[in-house]
Amino acid sequence: MKEYIKDQIKKSYETKQAIYENEELLDAIETLAKKCVEIYQTNKKTILAGNGGSAADAQHIAAELVGRYGFDRASIPSLALTTDTSNLTAIGNDYGYEYIFSRQLEGMGQEGDIFIGISTSGNSQNLINAFESAMKKKIFTVALVGKDGGHMAKMADLAIVVPSDSTPRIQESHILIGHILCDIIEQEIFGDGIMTNRDA
Repeated sequence: MKEYIKDQIKKSYETKQAIYENEELLDAIETLAKKCVEIYQTNKKTILAGNGGSAADAQHIAAELVGRYGFDRASIPSLALTTDTSNLTAIGNDYGYEYIFSRQLEGMGQEGDIFIGISTSGNSQNLINAFESAMKKKIFTVALVGKDGGHMAKMADLAIVVPSDSTPRIQESHILIGHILCDIIEQEIFGDGIMTNRDA
């Protein structure tokens, strides 16, 4: 059993190593970080959504921004569309599960916001519909995905595709990317900065 445990850790490490060595992917993460800092400086917000484990990731990232990540500071506006059971069940019942995110975006999204759709496959219909709603409202769309990126990667303004076909490895990398994003946003807006002081 210990060898199996070590093998799982090794596979997680190898996925993160692949991200570490992929300059195009690192550039995409940096682009998202800069875009988030920019919209927060103009009093806009990030909106996140996903299904299952990706729903938990959406809520986790939003909570780090609204609460705190590394140090005490003012709250940063971030909304996970996965938390309101009344909305989710009403929209699912009245319109269908595939509209649970797009309908919320129609009501709460604003031009200039960022919508981050999280999916391991990139083919979740409710997130595809959400991207369509976001585009209509001129909301910047981000696909945080894995595998080949799926349909979401083709639709998004920015795609961050974890180079793995394994759902657990993709999800582990998504939360790593989310933590990096939270750290940069916090440092840039409230701390000593990262992008200007530590680029090397």
